[in-house]
Amino acid sequence: MDFEPPILPDPSGNRRLIQQAVTYEVRGRVSAVAGESVEIEGMTAPIGSICELKSQDGVISRSRVIGFRGVRPILAPLERLNALAAGDTVRLVDTTLKLRVGPSLCGRVIDAFGRPVDGKPLPKDLMMVDAEKEPPESLERPSIDKPLQTGIRAIDTMLTCGQGQRLGIFAGSGVGKSTLLGMLARGSNADRIVIGMVGERGREVQEFLDRALGEAGFARSVVVVATSDRPAAQRVSAAWTATAIAEAYRDQGENVLLLLDSVTRFAMAQRELGLAAGEPPTTRGYPPSVFNLLPRLVERAGRTKRGSITAFYTVLVEGDDHNEPIADTLRGLLDGHLVLSRDLAAKAHWPPIDILQSLSRLQPHLVSRESLQVATIARQHLSEYHRHADLISIGAYRQGSDPRVDAAIAMREPLNMFLRQEASQITTVEHSNRMLAQLVSPPAVNPQANVDNSAPPPVAVNKVEGSPGIATN
Repeated sequence: MDFEPPILPDPSGNRRLIQQAVTYEVRGRVSAVAGESVEIEGMTAPIGSICELKSQDGVISRSRVIGFRGVRPILAPLERLNALAAGDTVRLVDTTLKLRVGPSLCGRVIDAFGRPVDGKPLPKDLMMVDAEKEPPESLERPSIDKPLQTGIRAIDTMLTCGQGQRLGIFAGSGVGKSTLLGMLARGSNADRIVIGMVGERGREVQEFLDRALGEAGFARSVVVVATSDRPAAQRVSAAWTATAIAEAYRDQGENVLLLLDSVTRFAMAQRELGLAAGEPPTTRGYPPSVFNLLPRLVERAGRTKRGSITAFYTVLVEGDDHNEPIADTLRGLLDGHLVLSRDLAAKAHWPPIDILQSLSRLQPHLVSRESLQVATIARQHLSEYHRHADLISIGAYRQGSDPRVDAAIAMREPLNMFLRQEASQITTVEHSNRMLAQLVSPPAVNPQANVDNSAPPPVAVNKVEGSPGIATN
């Protein structure tokens, strides 16, 4: 029997059928408005869908489905609700939040929807991506084995960070998180930088761009902004948007640095949405959805077979309580944490990283045995001095009583000088390791002075006018 090829449909006929097809919109109307939630009737939509609300005055605003009350969807406004009333029209726009991203987006400031807020038009060569993807599968994540240069001596030597690692910066208000983020953006050797500013004060955005980030850091960065006056749904979406942009660059084979400030305000915004949707409050008033979204957010960062996202999430600890629910949850989710000390900040020790309270879980797998040994010795000196600080401060300790304490006293000031760094300086990993090795090596092994004058000095870039290293939250 001869084989007869199947009859394929005429492409022109398909186009004609599509043009003649009857399309319809999913529409409903507002039935109730209470605080930051809108209840609608006459339509249904899945959770996460984007809807447009049109008031009787013709004002259009967007909202997002966050839950249901019976069969009626509950929406949270993504924009300010103006003149909204019962009976106003609701239209389903999309089932997910989408945005445009591409290499030409660097050097731009956008909002949670990918719209420019710097007064310039968006570039044309951008591709559409989904803002809320699923995290990569476990077996699609290669081991993290390459260090990332941050340009900060305390991190590169004592708390080494790897490409694809996720770390938290834990601090109270006004201790210097924003200054540290600016140093990371300027000093890292990442290919791209994505910065998410969630719930920040409006005046701080421009200050961060001008003072902390600088021209060199801004040129290779995309900044996503949702200030504290924006609706809670927009603040939550800003964190997803920043992560989605970083994912798009990672999928193109690049090593991305993601800086999210702050994940605490992301959790607070989700708390508002959860309570508005009718969730019961649990620990410290946070509903269950907060603790469900936190791992979904941080798990999207990391290394894949194509590229990597190294993420630093700032965690604002309320009342300097490092055991509050959000901080405690994130410590268990992340690959390490940097604790900023208010006591160090009060002593003008910048950046105020508390080495003894901080940890990088991947450091043993990222540095050589010699570098790890040097970092361990330095940490032991700091720990020994901390244990006997009270005796030393009141003069109760007699020199010569314990060789380890004597060494810790002798090393305290040189180590503190090494760990201090101006906000306008970056230092290469090689130079930082060499400086620390010279400090902790015994004289028999290293007869030279504590600091090698022949070594190249730290490279100062984008010097911040005024006093360097002044903390800004």
